[in-house]
Amino acid sequence: MNILDKIVINKKKEVAAAKALTSVAALEASELFDRDTYSFRDFLLDPARTGIIAEFKRKSPSKGIINDKVSVEEVTTAYAAAGASAISVLTDCDFFMGAQIDLHRARAVNKVPLLRKDFMIDEYQILEAKAWGADIILLIAAILTPSEIKGMAALAKSLGLNVLLEVHNLEELQRSIDPNLTAIGVNNRNLADFTVSVETSFKLYEHIPQEFLKISESAISNTETIKKLKAAGFNGFLIGENFMKEADPGLAIREFVRYL
Repeated sequence: MNILDKIVINKKKEVAAAKALTSVAALEASELFDRDTYSFRDFLLDPARTGIIAEFKRKSPSKGIINDKVSVEEVTTAYAAAGASAISVLTDCDFFMGAQIDLHRARAVNKVPLLRKDFMIDEYQILEAKAWGADIILLIAAILTPSEIKGMAALAKSLGLNVLLEVHNLEELQRSIDPNLTAIGVNNRNLADFTVSVETSFKLYEHIPQEFLKISESAISNTETIKKLKAAGFNGFLIGENFMKEADPGLAIREFVRYL
């Protein structure tokens, strides 16, 4: 059993516990549920912004603790001020030290799209994402069937949420395309063994239909890589550990974007 299998097993228990604690009606009655979401496309293609989706991540299964000394408010506002097109906030607790409150706190201080970064296996989590203030949800092809992707993408779109589909290979991409998706993200990290290679993005680019935004995720640690990805046609670049591994992630992104 690989780490992704373990995460999914744990997530099923987590979702069941959440359903027992908070009803769908309670989620739908929350203060943020009816807010108008920000357009991922508009922010990603805004020439005044960088195309970077900057991530707030305290821990990962492969690296352990990355940075647990900084506040979500401080880091995410610095990301936005530096020109991030969107901000990814981890909400998985057991494997990434994320929390629902992190998304709430990021929403309270930011006016850019927020991605709820989690392992979405149930439509209930999409309702949670809307109630917690997210603008974008992540669907990971490796853990979902085509019918699950179709249903979850349709629900998300009906709620005004943007949908980022994450794939790692051609098979996942071809079986997962759905018109309700907003963007296709190529994860350069293999979630089964956590090896990384940015070549994965270049190999899959030509197979992504033109109507979708194209995102390269992980293994991006320098501006030259972003320039090459832009030249290839990618619109966005998800960067997590490269900023969070520094004592001051806000300073790290400011220094990074100077060279774009």
